[in-house]
Amino acid sequence: MLLVLLMVGCQAGQPASTGTPEPLFIPPSSDFSPEQNQDSLPSASPTEQGNCENQLRYLKDLTIPDGTEVLSSERITKRWLIINEGSCNWDQSYSLQMISGLALGAKKHQYLFPARQGSKAIIEIMFTAPENPGRYNTWWQAFDASGKRFGDPIYMDITVLSE
Repeated sequence: MLLVLLMVGCQAGQPASTGTPEPLFIPPSSDFSPEQNQDSLPSASPTEQGNCENQLRYLKDLTIPDGTEVLSSERITKRWLIINEGSCNWDQSYSLQMISGLALGAKKHQYLFPARQGSKAIIEIMFTAPENPGRYNTWWQAFDASGKRFGDPIYMDITVLSE
């Protein structure tokens, strides 16, 4: 799984259509803590940046708009455009972590670096569509070196077609 950089939460518009399966919609939990998924991200020592503030803002989806129809087991490259609106520069101690939904074949921890304050970036994650038809989503958010989440969450919403 590859994470390039740039993320923020996608808008929550859900296309309405008849005859489609019920969505598998799992909103992010406010009880999530990064300790729940520390199994796949190597530890990194925090970088001292003083009293800076973290902020990630979602700008737009670059690929796979909400509700995109995909085939069973199809490889999906999702890209989001984001901006680092905080005063901290993101380095190797920052991560992007799945906070809800399904991992869809992606690692639940991705590195989120580098992005200097005020810069735009692209976040890219490779997913694999589930085998069963239906509607699926995956939610992600940025975490700082101390494990505190920040900024807009980003997500992908797909519909897997029956073949």
